[in-house]
Amino acid sequence: MRWVHLTAIVLIVAVIVLFCLQNLELVTMSFLRFSVRAPLAVLAVVAYFLGTMTGATLLALVRRSVRGARPS
Repeated sequence: MRWVHLTAIVLIVAVIVLFCLQNLELVTMSFLRFSVRAPLAVLAVVAYFLGTMTGATLLALVRRSVRGARPS
C-alpha cells in the first residue's frame, strides 16, 4: 500500500511541475485597485495555498464549535 501512495504522490508532483513549466507566461490579476503581474503558475499556487489556509481555518472552527456543543 505504501508503494501506491508513493506512486500517487510522484504522479501528482509530476503533473504540478508540468503545469508550472507550461504556464510561464505573464498574466495580470486585478482585485479592487490592487494589480499583480506574475506567471500563471505562480498565481495558481498562491490561490491554492490561500484556499488551503481558508479551508483549514474553517475546519478548525467547525471542530471547535462541535466540541463546545457536546454535553459534558
